[in-house]
Amino acid sequence: MLFGRPAHRKNRRLKVTQTRNINKARKAEAGGPRLSPRLSSPVPADMFSVFHPAGGVLLASLGLLVPRLSFASLSVPDIPHIAGYFGTKTRYEEVNPHLLRDPLSADPSVLRPPPAEQCSPVHLTAVIRHGSRYPTLKNIRRIRKLSELVRTEASRASGGSESWLQEIRNRWEAWYTEDMDGQLVMKGRDDLRQLASRLASVFPSLLSEESVRKRRVRFLTSSKHRCVSSVEAFQEGLQRRWGRHDGEPEYSHEVDDELMRFFDRCRGYVEGVENNRTALLEVEKFKHGEEMEGVRRRMADRLGLPHHRLTPDLLEAAFFLCSYELSIKNVHSPWCFLFDESDAKVLEYKSDLKQYWKRSHGHEINSLSSCPLFHHVFRTLDRAGRPRRSTDASPEPASILVGHAETLLPLLSLLGLYKDQTPPTATNYDSQHGRRFRTSLIVPYAANLLFVLYDCQRGPRLQLLVNESPVRFPGLEAEDAPLYRDVRATYRHLLDGCDFHRECEGRAVGRAPNTEL
Repeated sequence: MLFGRPAHRKNRRLKVTQTRNINKARKAEAGGPRLSPRLSSPVPADMFSVFHPAGGVLLASLGLLVPRLSFASLSVPDIPHIAGYFGTKTRYEEVNPHLLRDPLSADPSVLRPPPAEQCSPVHLTAVIRHGSRYPTLKNIRRIRKLSELVRTEASRASGGSESWLQEIRNRWEAWYTEDMDGQLVMKGRDDLRQLASRLASVFPSLLSEESVRKRRVRFLTSSKHRCVSSVEAFQEGLQRRWGRHDGEPEYSHEVDDELMRFFDRCRGYVEGVENNRTALLEVEKFKHGEEMEGVRRRMADRLGLPHHRLTPDLLEAAFFLCSYELSIKNVHSPWCFLFDESDAKVLEYKSDLKQYWKRSHGHEINSLSSCPLFHHVFRTLDRAGRPRRSTDASPEPASILVGHAETLLPLLSLLGLYKDQTPPTATNYDSQHGRRFRTSLIVPYAANLLFVLYDCQRGPRLQLLVNESPVRFPGLEAEDAPLYRDVRATYRHLLDGCDFHRECEGRAVGRAPNTEL
């Protein structure tokens, strides 16, 4: 039985049509000390700013400025050697490094319907993660605790005299404040603006100005501020592509947590995984295992701290500090030099273990919790691919859905993607270096899952792209864009089943919202 949307659901939606200012975020990002890419000294707060004709300020790295400003004269900034191992806190550019030189460069060749058939795209459904953000409150507190620990207890006689170590001990300040708590940063707005421009370039007929203005393109978002800000930024990106740089941007989107935060409402998931400590046993075992202990002791020695004072959580805070400084301010933080590539791989694996067992293939309920979103996507595709008379209204050309890493991972898992033959565990790290399940590559900031429906001579075809690169459906690997009826046949067991209420046994109640990703 197909999952049906309750008739009263529309009444719970919040219609959003408004403009917002981003002065608070702009001020916060300009306020912290800025380390130069070579760590020598703070640089002016406005070094990375460019003024928009409308008067807005966009904080962007030199490598991420609007690409028509002579890219030949711009060099790619100094990038930490461990930048590709931050899991869900990885920049999108680490997955698509060509964007460092031209963030608006789009590649229409990723669209691969059969060349022997005449095909044209008729619908795009995009499930997108929010852009780069500030640390959440939990990590901000850990960062402050780590900074205070190094400032007060690190031995000046141990460790080394390297400039980065002196920078951490004497000059680096924990500038993150609790009111930042997971909010979208200016780089995060750029992530979505640029993605919108690239998608409009690849799909000009689906994301046209006329379709968006006539509200034929649907925008849905999670209620979290970083997602609302992201869907706004996506619309800004479309409007800028059309040359609309004057006046306030226009926004029109709906908040729908039942679709974009389904995990909060799945009792089976909340009780069986989220609040069940044994569900993440592999993560806990690895957290205190040989590989992590080795990294923790080396980091404590480098910082001049007693081993017992640098906990696994503070070790991870130091690792992610490198990520935050890069994704927020585009600087090569001194914290990055604490870790070599082997250290980073261990910490990435710890993060992947958590996501695998908490959000992905580790437990069946993880993927089944995404049944509402799965059915929504296929109902939308069904409507777009249905034969219609000339008098019928045209289907919506595009549907843009903005959520979280924990929105994307269960859906990707339900589709059967990124599933390794041998699951990652606390004891098989050495055999997992070639694993498919690497969240750094799957769900960085601004990650996206694109369903592209084509009208072809033999019937509708469907292509899947992850982070703007073609990915083939499991069981249909012979073609990039198999017939839509074959895709439906492959997922028939889910289309006929995957009932949210049966799988989840009602909604979660009395639980604090998850703010991790």
